[in-house]
Amino acid sequence: MERVEIDEEWVVWDLWREGKALEVADPSLGKSYQVHKVLRCIHIGLLCVQELANDRPSMSEVAFMLCHETTLPSPKQPAFIFKTANAGTNSSPACVGEVSVFDTTITMVEAR
Repeated sequence: MERVEIDEEWVVWDLWREGKALEVADPSLGKSYQVHKVLRCIHIGLLCVQELANDRPSMSEVAFMLCHETTLPSPKQPAFIFKTANAGTNSSPACVGEVSVFDTTITMVEAR
């Protein structure tokens, strides 16, 4: 399988939906991994970041999914999707910034 360089505006969710999830695998791994295991880990990871907390598996369910070859449900859209806003319409657009569906940051400072 030939590795395709990922443009920074692509996200795992998009690659998953396009059937190209393996493109997120670290190239330093070479061919030293089993494709179905990597795809399963990506699949489980996407289940863990679904938008609705009730749709996400518990940690014990995740451990079970990682250890057993059971059928996994289809993941739903992740809670956070970062896309890059592009300027222009040519084939190599310039990045202007990142956009998220959630634009609130909460920081809690606590003393030790």
